[in-house]
Amino acid sequence: MAKTAQEKIDAKKEKEYYKKHKKMYRTTPGDVVFNVINYLFFGVFTVSCIFPFYYLFINTISDNELVRTGHVNFYPMIVKGGKNIFGIMFNNYVALREVSDLARAFIVTISRTIIGTILMVLASAFVGYLVTQQEMWHRSFWYRFLVITMYFNAGLIPIYMNMELLGLTKNYLVYILPAIVQPYNIILVKTYIESIPGELEESAFIDGASYMQVFSKIIFPLSKPILATIAIFGAVGHWNSFQDSLLYMKGDTSLMTLQHRLYDYLTQASDIGSLMSQGVDTATAARKMEEALNAKVIRYTISMVSVIPIFLVYPFMQRYFEKGIMLGAVKG
Repeated sequence: MAKTAQEKIDAKKEKEYYKKHKKMYRTTPGDVVFNVINYLFFGVFTVSCIFPFYYLFINTISDNELVRTGHVNFYPMIVKGGKNIFGIMFNNYVALREVSDLARAFIVTISRTIIGTILMVLASAFVGYLVTQQEMWHRSFWYRFLVITMYFNAGLIPIYMNMELLGLTKNYLVYILPAIVQPYNIILVKTYIESIPGELEESAFIDGASYMQVFSKIIFPLSKPILATIAIFGAVGHWNSFQDSLLYMKGDTSLMTLQHRLYDYLTQASDIGSLMSQGVDTATAARKMEEALNAKVIRYTISMVSVIPIFLVYPFMQRYFEKGIMLGAVKG
């Protein structure tokens, strides 16, 4: 497609500009050395971050016997014709269907992540908007009271007793209710809302809009970057959480989370290993070895399944995350 006259003029001006300022953009030997060291450092750092996940993944798609003997290091391998060759098998992922309560744990984790994140974002947005309003009753007191909770808590045992008195132990709501109000996220939202021009709210109030209308039609849509940021925080926190399941769901396997099940398999593999070291007969040793192997492979596979959803969601939220966290950090 032929260039227009204006495009040709702009290209000529750009060429003349860079020619005129060529000395300003000249690369010195020091710049070359810095760039090489910089690229090498961040290249090694990137590989060191990615390799553990890659290693985990190739072990889940390799032959289980090769995984047990430690032959899988850099690429997936299978046994064929008595030889170890490059190959892929998904038997471990298929076998997850036979793991008891895994599907239920997956549903519990997904549901708590979605419901908990949505409620947390809505609460953080609304409370963050309220504490920016000068008309709020004792606004400074409530905001300081909210911030204090970030630094002080009652401790694990009193919190557990409180949850028990409220009837939240062995209750699905224990995953949702305590995590709705997050002071740090509210502070981020408040700071971001304060960066929005106040004239937008004033013009809406002049036109007769209420606080809820201003919040729902102006503040909430304009706060998408920071809301996406705290949504990532909340989703990752819910997805990775297992301590609340470990504490409050003891004895009730129907409400265990996926991370709790992974913790159980880690414990199971450790227990089997300690039993084998105590000295048993050959048949029992073989059976224990097989159980340990299965537990190890299942542990790897469940770990991979646990991190895949976050890997899939994060790229879509990254652009909002970067913008939101920067703008939300401008003012305190």
